[in-house]
Amino acid sequence: MKKYLLLVVIFSSILLADKLDGKKVFETYCWGCHHQISMAFGPSFTEIANKRSSQEIEAYIIDPKSMYKIFGYKRTVMTQLKLNNLERKLITKYILSYKGK
Repeated sequence: MKKYLLLVVIFSSILLADKLDGKKVFETYCWGCHHQISMAFGPSFTEIANKRSSQEIEAYIIDPKSMYKIFGYKRTVMTQLKLNNLERKLITKYILSYKGK
């Protein structure tokens, strides 16, 4: 039974990952405030990618209200997104793909 359940979880994760990518997560949750290479309401992904590590990006996504002072911001207006672990990983990878651009 445990092996069957594990196979279902793995198969479901593969199907979900195949349908979901960082760009889709970005378009769903981030587009209103962030753009890839230009300043919008929030910083561009290029700016974020050139300043932050993957761990910092994920930490800010998880809890922006506790992280903004650590990052040197005077305030944050970013809402706490309810992303699952896969979505956070995908958007972080997508953000970091703009490093150096």
